Amino acid sequence: MHYYAYELAHAIARPLRFGAEALKYSVDNPFNPFSATPFNRSIAAACEVFENVTRRYGKPHFGLKETKINGISVPVSEEIVSVKPFCNLIHFKRQFGDGVPAPANDPKVLIVAPMSGHYATLLRGTVAAMLPEHEVYITDWADAREVPLFEGRFDLDSFIDYLIEFVHTLGHNTHMIAVCQPAVPALAATAIMAANDDPVQLSSLTLMGGPIDTRRNPTAVNELAGKKSITWFENNVTSFVPPPHAGAMRRVYPGFMQLTGFMTMNLERHMNAHVDLFNNLVQGDCDSVKGHQDFYEEYLAVMDLTAEFYLQTVETVFQEHSLPDGRMMHRNQLVDCSKIRKTAIITIEGERDDICGLGQTEAAQLLCTNVPDDERFHYVQPGVGHYGVFNGTRWRTEIQPRLRQMIRSVERKRKVGTAVEVKPYIGGWPLTPDRPANVLLNGAAE
Repeated sequence: MHYYAYELAHAIARPLRFGAEALKYSVDNPFNPFSATPFNRSIAAACEVFENVTRRYGKPHFGLKETKINGISVPVSEEIVSVKPFCNLIHFKRQFGDGVPAPANDPKVLIVAPMSGHYATLLRGTVAAMLPEHEVYITDWADAREVPLFEGRFDLDSFIDYLIEFVHTLGHNTHMIAVCQPAVPALAATAIMAANDDPVQLSSLTLMGGPIDTRRNPTAVNELAGKKSITWFENNVTSFVPPPHAGAMRRVYPGFMQLTGFMTMNLERHMNAHVDLFNNLVQGDCDSVKGHQDFYEEYLAVMDLTAEFYLQTVETVFQEHSLPDGRMMHRNQLVDCSKIRKTAIITIEGERDDICGLGQTEAAQLLCTNVPDDERFHYVQPGVGHYGVFNGTRWRTEIQPRLRQMIRSVERKRKVGTAVEVKPYIGGWPLTPDRPANVLLNGAAE
């Protein structure tokens, strides 16, 4: 019933929003002689804040129109490579011309966006940093409330199937980067392909801030998932999509429920951000206002997940810990990470990650026992939280350059049979920022 209550709240707010918009227009109108007074500016600012917190936020655009290669701007276009009911595979195609020759050896990178309530555009910064030196593809997951019932179910097994199909679409010498939630299905897909001796296997798999083993340094998110039964989650956080959405009567985990959970974790910070927005609007601080709006345009744009995917993920990853315990099944086949031999494993974590605690992603290294030591890489970025692992200044200046070198090292080994000399992998947990293993920068081990 909470989905219907959510829709009812929006319906009730609609005339209020219309009134606020009319009031803002009247007090902020340049023909109003009092528009510049502190009182009128305060009224206009209050109306805009009200509009920001009550409106629906649609799916954002990537907006990546160009990238710079050796200081030269190269146009970028989005090309849909594969269309599935619950996901489109998008290629960010760089349009090389006479001034910039197309590089012959840029690795193919498949970025797997999380299906955890936000759209794939959350990884805009991730894509932008990889574009200059890689052929970049990304999974653009569909909003379940817009997928009709006749398209069938989508669960964790389906997610793994999609990843395997996308790897086959891209072909040999593909590098996959799984950000947060898809770390588990990405590792499972890699293990399934290895066990089946698939002729097309990944060159490398990068897991960034992913919940491989949530028993290590558990966070508040992990503890909440483990306290309640699956029946409780099904009865309390899933709901049927109401008409007139295309996916009406599909059972989903609503995006607004996920957003509510995220915001309550840092409620004071979000409240202060909107108070700051009000003050900046009154003062006319346009840069700060734009920064706030850009962030919340992305943060408040949420999508629904199918209930079966959400519930299976909670049970498999956060409650039963099936993958690290060697009991995870994919369509009646055991997921055995020890079968992985031909795919390099890269794990990256943030020191202050409050979603996936330190050590949870590194656990993948301990599962992939037959990956050669010179094809294992682990890096902990000091001073960043969950979002900073794949976005922001530290991602662009410290994490991505290392990841680029790791991928290049794997590429060189695949071509000439030897890798760049690196330190042996340092296993064990907890891993501290001063113990990075196999971290490469400028072609040499750090």
